Amino acid sequence: MQNVLNTYLYNKFKSTSGYNIFNSSQPLSTMQASSSTMTRQLVSVAAISLLVGGIGIMNIMLMTVSERTREIGIRKSIGAKRQHILFQFLVEATVISGLGGLIGLALGIVLSLAWPLISPSQTTSLSLSSGMYAFLFSALVGVIFGIYPANKASKLRPIDALRTD
Repeated sequence: MQNVLNTYLYNKFKSTSGYNIFNSSQPLSTMQASSSTMTRQLVSVAAISLLVGGIGIMNIMLMTVSERTREIGIRKSIGAKRQHILFQFLVEATVISGLGGLIGLALGIVLSLAWPLISPSQTTSLSLSSGMYAFLFSALVGVIFGIYPANKASKLRPIDALRTD
């Protein structure tokens, strides 16, 4: 198409000095490539952040298990089953990560509403579905990284747990 237009204008004006023809496909492909690169980088940063957050949750839950060993022993000695202890610690890990997700969502909403005040030329938009997916994913991270500490707590033998200080 560009060649046809170039030939037509050359035949009409008998010169190439009075006009310029720009093809928008090259800048568009460059912009799409840079957008794709930026998206991959943001996904990488988010994945690393989730991994670090998950490891933090696992460490907190392992510390909780070690601090509450005696409580776990008492509960098991009066009849709590393995799945009850497992469920208790999984719920705790999910609540911790869910609260972190809610705090992150609240900060994101505040920043996206405040950004047009800082930079009026840039607008932001909020998506309920993206917020729900983010919250559910943060809760899922809590479940995944809470499995090991919950399993460790549920496998404690009551006699060993009651012996510890």
